Amino acid sequence: MHFLSPLLESYIADHSEPEPELLQELTRETHLKVVQPRMITGHFQGRVLSMLSKIIAPTYILEIGTYTGYSALCLAEGLQKEGQLHTIEVNEELHQMQRNYFDRSGFGEQIVQHTGDALKIIPHLELGFDLVFIDANKVNYDDYFEAVMKKTKPGSVILSDNVLWSGKVVEPLDKSDKATAALLAYNQKLKEDPRVETVLLPIRDGLTLTRVL
Repeated sequence: MHFLSPLLESYIADHSEPEPELLQELTRETHLKVVQPRMITGHFQGRVLSMLSKIIAPTYILEIGTYTGYSALCLAEGLQKEGQLHTIEVNEELHQMQRNYFDRSGFGEQIVQHTGDALKIIPHLELGFDLVFIDANKVNYDDYFEAVMKKTKPGSVILSDNVLWSGKVVEPLDKSDKATAALLAYNQKLKEDPRVETVLLPIRDGLTLTRVL
């Protein structure tokens, strides 16, 4: 589902910050070599992530769901000089492709890759994160959220991607559609959870901005 016309989407991208050349190259390689290339973050949302990170100026970032590394590179643009970005990806086959672009970006020494189940990895990260980006298995969003809440502090920001799920969140629910059901419950939870304040942004496939109180 397109929430805006392609013409408006093009106008928005054209009047936002340009996409860095390295990320353009990563997009091309992803489309050539990787299954489901539409999962890549993309120009406009990438610039939104970059801008938010620069505003927050985090020392520690956690990303759940790396894919080929596009969003990690965008988020890294706002890191403090002594900061680190920890990114978790379940698909070990993407590790080297990610590392290639991380090292070429200039942020390579600040980006720490983790491969495996995020719910098993997060409890062992002995850090407090200023910024978290959740973009992995939708059925696990609530579990990811609870895991990262233990690693945040008042003022930390949690971003959740794909929360509109191609518009399925406002369509009749298919009882077999576990991902949509999980996102409906997650979106409602974020709205009602007294530990946070939340605004859902209609950016691409839906991006929730949540601030820890």
